[in-house]
Amino acid sequence: MTEAKLTIGHIAQAAGVHVETVRYYQRRGLVSLPPKRVRGFRYYAPETASRVRFIKRAQALGMSLKEVQRLLRLDAKGACKETRSLAVAKLALIEQKLLDLATLRDVLRGLVAACDTPHGAACPIIEQLEASAPRVI
Repeated sequence: MTEAKLTIGHIAQAAGVHVETVRYYQRRGLVSLPPKRVRGFRYYAPETASRVRFIKRAQALGMSLKEVQRLLRLDAKGACKETRSLAVAKLALIEQKLLDLATLRDVLRGLVAACDTPHGAACPIIEQLEASAPRVI
């Protein structure tokens, strides 16, 4: 059986990313760089596209590339404890961000409501921002 001759363009297309994304992952050590062949082409194993898709899915879940690198080093059979721990930490971070965003939403709602009520010549949003701004001395 002959080896599949997948170029970086084929890998990028199969994974749904740009070629530069694959190159970036190579520079970060997430995807191996195959040796150059005759005529200067590099041919990738078909599994490379799966690896790139894995990286993109992990990033979509909020994982940093450092965290993805950690996941890639794990043996899938015995990795559940460590991956669960990483997911729990990521979930806690997301829940905190949601709380922060809810607080921000409530403050902005109050500012918008202040504009909807009769007020003097000055914009209530600007007044509130100026009143809340830290003093620079």
